[in-house]
Amino acid sequence: MEFSSENTWMDLEQEETEGKQVIVGVCAMEKKTLSKPMKEILTRLEEFEYIKTCIFTEKVILEEPVEKWPLCDCLISFHSKGFPLEKSITYANLRKPLVINNLESQFAIQDRREVYRILSTAGIDLPRHAVLDRDLPPEETNFEEQDDSVVVNGVVFNKPFVEKPVDAEDHNIIIYYPASAGGGSQRLFRKIGSRSSVYSPESNVRRAGSFIYEDFMATDGTDVKVYTVGPDYAHAEARKSPALDGKVERNSEGKEVRYPVILSNKEKLIARKVCMAFNQTVCGFDLLRANGRSCVCDVNGFSFVKNSRKYYDDCSNILGNMILRELAPTLHIPWTIPFQLDDPPIVPTTVGKMMELRCVVAVVRHGDRTPKQKMKLEVKHPMFFDLFKRMNGYKVNHVKLKKPKHLQEVLDIARFLITEIEKGGSSNEVIEEKKSKLDQVRYILEMYGHFSGINRKVQLKYQPKGRPKSTSSEEEALKEPSLLLVLKWGGELTPTGRVQAEELGKVFRCMYPGGQDLLIGGVPAHETQVDRYTRAASLPNGEYAGTQGLGLLRLHSTYRHDLKIYASDEGRVQMTAAAFAKGLLALEGELTPILVQMVKSANTNGLLDNDCDSSGDGKGKKKKGKIVPDEYYESYYRNLAENSNLRDLKDRVKAKLHEMLQRDHEFSQEDEELLNPCNKISIAKALRFIRNPVKCCGYVYDLIQELNVLIPQIQEENGGKQVLYHAETWDLMARRWGKLEKDFLPKTGVYDISKIPDIYDCIKYDVEHNRSVLENTDAWKVVVELYTNVQNLADVVIPQEYGMTRAEKLTIAQGICTPLLKKIKADLQRNIEDGEEKCEEEEDTVHRLNPRYSSGVSSPGRHVRTRLYFTSESHIHSLLTVLTHGGLVDGQDEQWRRAMEYVSLVSE
Repeated sequence: MEFSSENTWMDLEQEETEGKQVIVGVCAMEKKTLSKPMKEILTRLEEFEYIKTCIFTEKVILEEPVEKWPLCDCLISFHSKGFPLEKSITYANLRKPLVINNLESQFAIQDRREVYRILSTAGIDLPRHAVLDRDLPPEETNFEEQDDSVVVNGVVFNKPFVEKPVDAEDHNIIIYYPASAGGGSQRLFRKIGSRSSVYSPESNVRRAGSFIYEDFMATDGTDVKVYTVGPDYAHAEARKSPALDGKVERNSEGKEVRYPVILSNKEKLIARKVCMAFNQTVCGFDLLRANGRSCVCDVNGFSFVKNSRKYYDDCSNILGNMILRELAPTLHIPWTIPFQLDDPPIVPTTVGKMMELRCVVAVVRHGDRTPKQKMKLEVKHPMFFDLFKRMNGYKVNHVKLKKPKHLQEVLDIARFLITEIEKGGSSNEVIEEKKSKLDQVRYILEMYGHFSGINRKVQLKYQPKGRPKSTSSEEEALKEPSLLLVLKWGGELTPTGRVQAEELGKVFRCMYPGGQDLLIGGVPAHETQVDRYTRAASLPNGEYAGTQGLGLLRLHSTYRHDLKIYASDEGRVQMTAAAFAKGLLALEGELTPILVQMVKSANTNGLLDNDCDSSGDGKGKKKKGKIVPDEYYESYYRNLAENSNLRDLKDRVKAKLHEMLQRDHEFSQEDEELLNPCNKISIAKALRFIRNPVKCCGYVYDLIQELNVLIPQIQEENGGKQVLYHAETWDLMARRWGKLEKDFLPKTGVYDISKIPDIYDCIKYDVEHNRSVLENTDAWKVVVELYTNVQNLADVVIPQEYGMTRAEKLTIAQGICTPLLKKIKADLQRNIEDGEEKCEEEEDTVHRLNPRYSSGVSSPGRHVRTRLYFTSESHIHSLLTVLTHGGLVDGQDEQWRRAMEYVSLVSE
């Protein structure tokens, strides 16, 4: 090297530092180093300013002596078929690089006996098993085979049991079935095309070779694959178990279908233990979930997730930081440690301070739905009474029918009665049911061509003296008992509703750490650094919301996020929760598996704390082996003396409200004060628009009549070809509006105010979803005018049905949402209390990482608790009432005042 007089030693030192990079060597078989996941991760590692990667070619690995292998500072090396592991160990001893996955341990991973021994020593749950080692002298092994069991060294395994070769590279695993289930066996093997196993009639076990025998664990048909990147990060996904039918599920792109999984905190702890026990930073293993247990059944060593952009980003980020944290100081590289996963979750707050996020609680109403509809029909036919009796109806005087087989029975009765009526003559004399109503019942139950409890339900109510008549002259007829059939349908989550929920989930991420492109302290991150992380993380078409919300996803993959999602048992609410979870956690695929894996169903009494609310006296009834608090079985209104008290209050409030809205004069100042005693801004605005309620209702009624004339005309004009939203037929739309016209102005001649919410429901739905069909017709002007008027009426009626005065509002709200409020209070308090969780439910006992295993992790006890409650409108109204009028915060708080003003302004 030549020096000129201008060169100084300082410049030289600077040049040396600037040129320094950590060389990461990748030493494995080409099938692995050239795979898509490896390329994706190495590309991202290269984006670190101080990291350079170097792949050892297969020719060098197999043919060259280790002295001639390339030099590196860090070595990623792992075994696969044909790889010279001994040679790799010699290289590591010679060059002393930082080794990412310990090489000696990789010998253990090739032997299932060693894998089970290490797992057992680490205190990790395993299936009950025994080893049959045929390499030992015959007198040291004891093996018997019987018809439906085997005995291995004195341990009995009844079928179904699993037989695994001790060589981990041998994937020919066999599951033997008992004779009672048809016998035979399922033979598993490495995937060939779209098959991973095949059924065989062979019932006898293999007689040559050494095997591990273990109990077959009945999972829900999915295997959980867990992928660690260091002890603090675990990505999990489920795929269809190869034992299920042997057919590999593939998507439209031919890739194996994987389902999202949320690991419990116990399982995250298992991932940590596996990673550390085998000394493998990047490590894949299989979890079996059965009967509340999570067992590890296989450890695969170095393996990457396929086709997950989120995982590629996270994995390269963690590895890059890990490598630089270790090597930057020794190589004098000026690298500063960025925000780490185990740092406290710090976020900016609305008051401008940076604070640690401890708890997120959200209560969310379900997304956009189809209009809820119902019809009533008095039935007296013996077939209905027979069904009522079989469903145990006389015990509580009513039954609810949701299951397909019960709905089918109602449909069969309706079809039979219609046929009998059409026959005429003596056969229909005993049938008192109206044919037009039976036709409607049949039509609604036949919709969609299949049953689903989400779409329809039938209620039968016993009336010992028949249906009460409106006039006194018919009182003599009140003798014969009858049943009131109430058919409800609609109210499903629309495709738009799903999109709304998913988008809201994506936006929701941004309140978590890293949701803003700021470092701790609110200082904008250095441009190159942001660029380095964002380039890899952002995806086109909003598939993955770029840097926004990455913090939550990373937080979630560590043990730092404790997430539970609850939903009431209505289909639209459950599906909203699943779609929200999909957006929140950047999941892929259908909603059904997400719903099954991730949404806890709150019981039918609303959102109750059946996890932790049981008092310590052990009271409560058993349900599926768990203690369930008595509250589980009580009604919403358990905080009131009687259910009827609350119903009476609600009825009195409705009667008062309806009576005031049936007065035919303009609202006076006094009327406005009576209708809006709490001075809600949105209600005051609506009252000014309505002015005279009867005239406004009359105008609405005229518009509905006009619309009912126009619907058949539009249908005729386009020959019924134009399709309405959600595959609704024109006949159904006409029935929907025809029924509203009839119900809104009954024979009494007084407008039925209770129908306002239903009219608003329908008109809002048509304006939003059937706009393309109605926009260029005469009906559009009518529809818009109707929407404007009904919206204002609904802005008064809907919130005020939950109470008008502060006292009424609070009493009704307490009745509806006390259980939910107790749960939220417990959620918030648990972050303050340092005591152990007093939770009965098995899976909830480990909310935090066990401090014994958390060396090197700052604040192991800290985590963000997220609780999401998905529910319906009644809970939202009640919760807002309690927040607004419950005196929770001193009125001087500026932030609270602004929030309350917003609530007052917004009508829905």
